[in-house]
Amino acid sequence: MLQFLSEFGFLIKGVTSITWQMALMWFIGGLLIWLAIKKDFEPALLLPMGFGAIIVNLPFTGVIGDTGIIQWLFEKGIAASEAFPLLLFIGIGAMIDFGPLLSNPRMLLFGGAAQFGIFFTITIAVLLGFPLKDAMSIGVIGAADGPTSILVSQQLNSAYKGAIAVAAYSYMALVPLIQPMAIKLVTTKRERMIHMPYRPDSVSKTTKILFPIIVTMIAGLIAPDSIALVGFLMFGNLIRECGKLENLSQTAQGPLANLITIMLGITIAFQMRADVFVTGGTLLVMALGLVAFIFDTIGGVLFAKLLNIFLPKDKKINPMVGGAGISAFPMSARVIQKMALKEDNQNHVLMHAVGANVAGQIGSVVAGGIILSLAQQFLA
Repeated sequence: MLQFLSEFGFLIKGVTSITWQMALMWFIGGLLIWLAIKKDFEPALLLPMGFGAIIVNLPFTGVIGDTGIIQWLFEKGIAASEAFPLLLFIGIGAMIDFGPLLSNPRMLLFGGAAQFGIFFTITIAVLLGFPLKDAMSIGVIGAADGPTSILVSQQLNSAYKGAIAVAAYSYMALVPLIQPMAIKLVTTKRERMIHMPYRPDSVSKTTKILFPIIVTMIAGLIAPDSIALVGFLMFGNLIRECGKLENLSQTAQGPLANLITIMLGITIAFQMRADVFVTGGTLLVMALGLVAFIFDTIGGVLFAKLLNIFLPKDKKINPMVGGAGISAFPMSARVIQKMALKEDNQNHVLMHAVGANVAGQIGSVVAGGIILSLAQQFLA
């Protein structure tokens, strides 16, 4: 027996090296895969992230280390340049039609108001003792914008990159469960039944072409650190709207976005190694991320209620529309419309919610850039 173990012990070396932390990460990876397949929660991202969490936590795994492919992808695609999140923004920008926002510009206000939870949670995290760079990274979870959360946490070198990525994408997937609860906490049935007639102004092609260029320039002047985030998002939208690059637009929306999403999901699993992920702070990070997400929604709703104080009766805004000012597009807009129809089957607020939702795309990346600018001031 001893001779057998000495000669063939390498066959069971992996089994004897399993730790409870590794087993826990296998369970978490399996849970993410289950949510992706069974519950249809962001399957394009949660499935590769879950599978990646399993393979990076196998004993003596060959996917991390000097020759490990996942570590190499992480170092080149995220750590060195944030290439994966930024390339994904090109695809996202190509998917977005800013027409509903341009035809109803006041919806842009909700793209800003619904970022309240980010800064509220940063304050809470600092009070709980988190270093400022980690508090800032945790707060961005509230934007419900996975690529922005990954990019900010990476640039600030947060100790909780893996937990932040998992939280950001998990809460994006849970929008249909979380947002109705948060909205009902701060609205009455009467408010949720407010009708908003939709009379869109026509938006010229020139306006749609100029919009991404102007937004990029303004964002770059106000918050220079947001230029990569906003610029790549708006570049994707310019490809869509220019009318001369239809094939590239379709490629950006489909093959590019899908491929980068898969690569991003399995690559971010590098930060889900048991020795990094299984810490006392991870659960607190997940909880604070949920707080940020809930208060982003509440911030948008309360801002709409504030505006209603000054608006005439026939111009009032359904407060639920304010909650759509987060970045989870188009899920949030669909949730708001579903809630409106549940209260009154003739209440159609979808296009208003879409306007607020695309404004949230802009608001989240600008907020991420502002946080990076503030970090340079306070962490220098």
